[in-house]
Amino acid sequence: MKTFKSILAASATAAILCACGSQKSSDEIALTVSGLNPADFDTTYVDSLKGEKEVALFTLKNANGMEVCITNFGGRIVSIAVPDKDGNMQDVVLGFDKAADYFPQNNASDFGAAIGRYANRINQGQITVNGETIQLPQNNFGHCLHGGPSGWQYQVYDVVESKDDELTLQMVSPDGDNNFPGEVTATVNYYLNAANGLEIRYSATTDKTTVINMTNHSYFNLNGDPKQPITNHIVTINADGYTPVDTTYMTTGEIATVEGTPMDFRAGKEVGKDIDNFDFEQIKNGNGFDHNWVLNTAGNIDAPAVTAVSPVTGIKLEVFTTEPGIQVYSGNFLDGTVTGKKGIVYQQRTGICFESQKYPDSPNKAWEESNAWLNPGEEYSSYCMFKFSVEK
Repeated sequence: MKTFKSILAASATAAILCACGSQKSSDEIALTVSGLNPADFDTTYVDSLKGEKEVALFTLKNANGMEVCITNFGGRIVSIAVPDKDGNMQDVVLGFDKAADYFPQNNASDFGAAIGRYANRINQGQITVNGETIQLPQNNFGHCLHGGPSGWQYQVYDVVESKDDELTLQMVSPDGDNNFPGEVTATVNYYLNAANGLEIRYSATTDKTTVINMTNHSYFNLNGDPKQPITNHIVTINADGYTPVDTTYMTTGEIATVEGTPMDFRAGKEVGKDIDNFDFEQIKNGNGFDHNWVLNTAGNIDAPAVTAVSPVTGIKLEVFTTEPGIQVYSGNFLDGTVTGKKGIVYQQRTGICFESQKYPDSPNKAWEESNAWLNPGEEYSSYCMFKFSVEK
């Protein structure tokens, strides 16, 4: 088992060796398969929970040559390198080349993050616990989004264990963190299996009744080139229904059928086919696709909830989850103001997110299949797998 300190010590030793061999060219620096320099992630960050903490990059690999790079700042997936139909390795997620670019003072983004305490929106930032209304931050159209302005994506996770194919991170969130009740201990485990599946397991406990809804917020571009939008991706969503939203992106409480609407992805279609059909109110409200689909899989992890394929690379992504819902967000608000890895500017719809989740605003809605409450003595548990293959 590699501890965080032993990893940092190894990094320091490598840095000394590099300094001694100063005649080495930049081409000889040990970069990741995706082209990242781990030294660009060796830093510290002063987070709002625990003060100054160490940040690093962790690399998972399997026997197939697949590689996943993760930083403990926000538990973020920085890169996923997988082979395309020609055997060339492609990085299929958006992100940044160095840790500092993820810091909120530089880029307030959710790229690749392990979101908590509550992914998606809570209406007007209010929950009621034991008859008491608790006011949470209102950081998105009057609602609480992704745990508030200093949610876990902007905190440094502790490294519990690091192995060649597995990384375990932990967050201890104090009572009152963004005004959420209860001290919560949450764990995120990333495991890269032999079948090119990145498995993510979330767990959490609390000492007071609270709400919990964790997810991963990776932006995928299976073209392997974020200069190309994801509108060419063929996406299939295993869902007969979805939860409509109003103009503030808040769910109305209804579960509507996808039948006969642009929200129907059951047979698979190009993302771009209906994405600008603003005559359909929900597309207009979401500025494209930014909705929760009610999954037919109902927690069955043997059936894919979502499948996406790039016709350019042939790279196929299947998403499996125990959760009842999945938020599909088509990068509608990427606007060319952010420069990502390799100096590529992220334009509108150059990434698509598949966020396994409880339904948005579940604490305030009567959805029995989407219980987001966590009580003392209980354990929150959630599973998601991003599995990659090739269609030739």
